[in-house]
Amino acid sequence: MPKFATRAVNGHTRDPLNLTVMGFGGAPLGNLYRKVSDEDAQAALQAAFDQGIRYFDTAPQYGLGRSEERFAEAITRFGRDNIILSTKIGRLLVDCEPEDVTPEAFVDVPQKRIVFDYSYDGVMRSYEASRSRLKTANADILFIHDVCAFSQGSQEMSDQRVRELFDLGGYRALSELKDAGDVQAIGAGVNEWQVCEKLLGLADFDCFLLAGRYTLLEQDALESFLPLCEKRDVGIMLGGPYNSGILATGAVEGAKYNYADAPAGILDRVRRIEAVCKAHDVPLIAAALQFVLGHPCVKTVIPGAVNASEVTANVALPNTPIPAAFWSDLQSSGLVRKDAPLPKETSCYAT
Repeated sequence: MPKFATRAVNGHTRDPLNLTVMGFGGAPLGNLYRKVSDEDAQAALQAAFDQGIRYFDTAPQYGLGRSEERFAEAITRFGRDNIILSTKIGRLLVDCEPEDVTPEAFVDVPQKRIVFDYSYDGVMRSYEASRSRLKTANADILFIHDVCAFSQGSQEMSDQRVRELFDLGGYRALSELKDAGDVQAIGAGVNEWQVCEKLLGLADFDCFLLAGRYTLLEQDALESFLPLCEKRDVGIMLGGPYNSGILATGAVEGAKYNYADAPAGILDRVRRIEAVCKAHDVPLIAAALQFVLGHPCVKTVIPGAVNASEVTANVALPNTPIPAAFWSDLQSSGLVRKDAPLPKETSCYAT
């Protein structure tokens, strides 16, 4: 079985956090878009652990607590000390009437509604509730969840949530938890790099979990954000390397791009990338995953999986052979930016 290599997140942590270059994201196990059986969920988690993955991420939002509860069962088997665990704050889960349940994109969820709360008390209550659902004394990393315009619906609401985080004491709560050793690192889990850059202008953070926004299709983060991360020694956990699906499925009918049907321009660009893939006999999905790992700030990539077979397919991707000529052809075709760091042809992410 492969044992994945690790990359260290340093930032302002007391000790480096060594993350396996592939992680396991818990959103699908919250029944994202469709119900996942408990048996498949546990099999996926076990397959990830058995094949060398040691970084596991979840959040209260994912299935209104269901993902965290499923993680708890697996962690009991793994042993808490054998993994790096992250969860998130920002959404409190409150008991409610059936008609008031706020499942967002999740199905078959508990009878809860979401209340956004980035205050001091909200952070502490959220973390305590997560620890209870996870049945653990602590998480290693605690992320501020979804203060981006994409998730909040507008730039105005994003700005308001960031103000709440600092004006109402949420950041102070995170800092206190870290200073006390309750967590080792703090950051934000969001869908846009711009708000991460804004947060770095306001305070110190160790890492960010970025859903997409640095992929084969999106490299604007190279303008200012990723250079700032390099300068500040801030690690990136890259979720969504397939832009919600299209970089895994290709430009097929109904392909998804950033949680919606892919527009014509994106479909055309993916077809052009697929043509280069075909010329070099490179699977698109492997190219998408390895590309993001080419950047030195990207410490781990977190593709989704809902069963053991999907995990097994994922873990083979980092070591799929891709020639250097493939990457240079993408750059010369204008499909990848000239300043994008590229994976090395001889890279081996798992041994």
